[in-house]
Amino acid sequence: MAQNSIVVLISGTGTNLQAIIDATRDGRINANIAAVISNRPDAKGLDRAKQAGIDAVVVDSNTSGDRNEYDARLMAAIDRYQPALVVLAGFMRILGDEFIDHYCDRILNIHPALLPDFKGLHTHRRVLEAGKQVHGASVHFVNNELDSGPVVIQAEVPVYKDDTEQLLAARVLEKEHIIYPMAISWFVDGRLKLNDNEVLLDNNVLPKPVLWKENQLILSGQR
Repeated sequence: MAQNSIVVLISGTGTNLQAIIDATRDGRINANIAAVISNRPDAKGLDRAKQAGIDAVVVDSNTSGDRNEYDARLMAAIDRYQPALVVLAGFMRILGDEFIDHYCDRILNIHPALLPDFKGLHTHRRVLEAGKQVHGASVHFVNNELDSGPVVIQAEVPVYKDDTEQLLAARVLEKEHIIYPMAISWFVDGRLKLNDNEVLLDNNVLPKPVLWKENQLILSGQR
């Protein structure tokens, strides 16, 4: 396993992928993106990978018989690169238990909501319908339950009265591009770990996720 090697899984345009690529280039992430793998051959994020000189791999989910068969092919593709970390960046498939167990404690995902609220899809619409005043994004370790792994870091955005789904989504996405590279950097530098379902940052248990607010990091004890 290469300690400073990561594999990124995508399904779409890859804006978070681009933020990660940029962070590896400017030194914010001390890691090499060994490959970008998509379950969709038409994912625009594959072009971002190619332009950056990164292996762009397709493991097409449309040619699979079932989840287990697909997950086995995906694991085989990832394991060719022996990454220290698997990063889900808009990967629109639910992964099975065998896959998650295979990469136990070294899969990160970003979700466009303040977990544990608003798991699943259509988070911006649901936040608006619920009349919430605060929304955001969460980076979390992946476990066997959808969007339920331990949360590492979150970022908040205000919800305005005249917000649309598109406006709110764009505001949240800006924060995603900040906090995801941070969490990845902590992991590849050995600062971030998952131990017995507890998040450790610099060997200290995080009772609550780190919060990115007003352009600064706020630890749980500082709130």
